[in-house]
Amino acid sequence: MSTVALVALARPTFDLACAQANFDSARALLIELGAQVVGPAELIMTPEDVAAVKLPAADVYILFMASFSDASPAVELLGNVKGPVLGWSMREPGAVGERLKLNSMCGVNLAAHALMNVGQSIRHIHGNADEPAVREAITAALAGNLPTAYAPKEVSGEFAPTEKVDAAFAWLKGKKIGAVGDAPNGFTPCVFDGPQLQKLFGLDVRQITIDDAFGKISEVKDDARELAYARAVAAQPSLASVNVDEAKKVSGVEVALDNWREQESLDAIAIRCWPEFPTDLGACICSSLGRLSDRGTVTTCERDVLGAVTMMICESLGSDENYLVDIVDLDAAQGLVRLWHCGSAATKLAADPTNATQSIHCNRKLGVAGNFPLKTGPVTLFRLDRDVDPSNSTGLRMVVSRGESIPAPNHFQGNTATVITQPDAAALVNGIVTGGYPHHLVISWIDVRPGIRSMAQKLGIPLTEW
Repeated sequence: MSTVALVALARPTFDLACAQANFDSARALLIELGAQVVGPAELIMTPEDVAAVKLPAADVYILFMASFSDASPAVELLGNVKGPVLGWSMREPGAVGERLKLNSMCGVNLAAHALMNVGQSIRHIHGNADEPAVREAITAALAGNLPTAYAPKEVSGEFAPTEKVDAAFAWLKGKKIGAVGDAPNGFTPCVFDGPQLQKLFGLDVRQITIDDAFGKISEVKDDARELAYARAVAAQPSLASVNVDEAKKVSGVEVALDNWREQESLDAIAIRCWPEFPTDLGACICSSLGRLSDRGTVTTCERDVLGAVTMMICESLGSDENYLVDIVDLDAAQGLVRLWHCGSAATKLAADPTNATQSIHCNRKLGVAGNFPLKTGPVTLFRLDRDVDPSNSTGLRMVVSRGESIPAPNHFQGNTATVITQPDAAALVNGIVTGGYPHHLVISWIDVRPGIRSMAQKLGIPLTEW
């Protein structure tokens, strides 16, 4: 009989009833298949929960992502066990257009990145406990055969001319990124090395604290905030249906960030958008980032500086506005993934920019976040990431792939793109998770791969292309 250490993570802002039901089903399946299940019988959601866990030795360690969680519990509990850890993510329930109830796949993706950062490795299963393929994979794991770390076959293609890449580097040199606050706890992809970015790309990161940001917001004059709100309503009349007090707070944030951008000559802003803004300001600032992006400033949430750099690289190579997304859903039979974030997309990126609905945040239930599908067409998926390989002198790596954003309803509240991937969709997801790549990818509607290949080659940055 195999001993399985089952660790189930969740976060209270997601659908805990669904998370608990999935956890119960997973535990029942393991017991039915003959496993001796050890580990906490309750969902782990707080630092106190983590501190109370004492995991005994086991044959298999399963990280069950009952809903999204930051990666710190996974690292604390599973970073030093005998790996690989088996990450198990759930399918997204609910009707089309509802909020993302679990965001389980993204949670596993984030945990995989953090675990790799501490020398752990991970394998991945995606699907619910009642699915035959999941049952088969769990049965094999109990027999000592974890899923393989398979990925799509690597490909390559033409390289951009030297003069185009030189022009891209010249465009990047001297650009400034404003970084607000620290990376959220457990968000390892959002950690960055400023001198490294200066050396390789000529970028200058200007950092301020959350308190500094709130100070700037408090200095916004009433008339400036009112004018920003009026302009936002004129641009997207659906904003008028959002709580006015919350919407005006977000307009104040927009003004404050725009003033800072002008004062510091910033080209991008990466901001710690939670928890302080919803808890202390009483609003979600997603749409303020979208409005700044509409006017040409690169913006990223969760203080993802490397995500902002990824977007700027795309722009340097000829891309227009891009968006930072999570992979949240997989339909292997249809060969597609759904890419999503909670509502900070530029309205220019909407499938119908004249109807880029403004609404409340899907989980926090506070204004203001966009709620519209992203535009269609061929897309590039790209990410610059830190590399833990000590033999890589640049300390960075890149991953890129390709697909087609197809016409589809906004599957999850926020901003969703439904993308048929050029490589096999299941292999792409598995490669990203087991490769420990970031949960944030950049989606661009221009094919910038030739420039990425040439840039990676010139800098000596390892590039994985699927």
